[in-house]
Amino acid sequence: MSLSVKSEIFRMAKQMVKERQDITGLNCTKGASGKVIVDDKLIKDSWKEYMEKLMNEENEWDHKISARVKEGPADCTRMAKVRAVLKKMKRHKAPGLLELVAEMIQATGDTGTQWLLDLCNGIV
Repeated sequence: MSLSVKSEIFRMAKQMVKERQDITGLNCTKGASGKVIVDDKLIKDSWKEYMEKLMNEENEWDHKISARVKEGPADCTRMAKVRAVLKKMKRHKAPGLLELVAEMIQATGDTGTQWLLDLCNGIV
């Protein structure tokens, strides 16, 4: 390999590494007074002050909220709905926290469908 090819490969690899780096902190921010803050401790204090103000202020509202009251038990999920949802699940996707993929759930057939129906209706 020639020197120019090696340097081009090295340049591309260096660029790929740089693009994948996460931004871990802020270099500067504006404080409540509008001045730019660059000191890390002062930036943290500014964010703390901002969040405390944001979380503790009361918002005005007119108390005119209307909603229909649902009385009685919730409607149960039906077997046809569970089957339709299982059929719509996308295949070849990454598993979630339980390490389950759509193909595994779909492969359980009627037994798995009944189990999911019982689970859903038990939650409702």
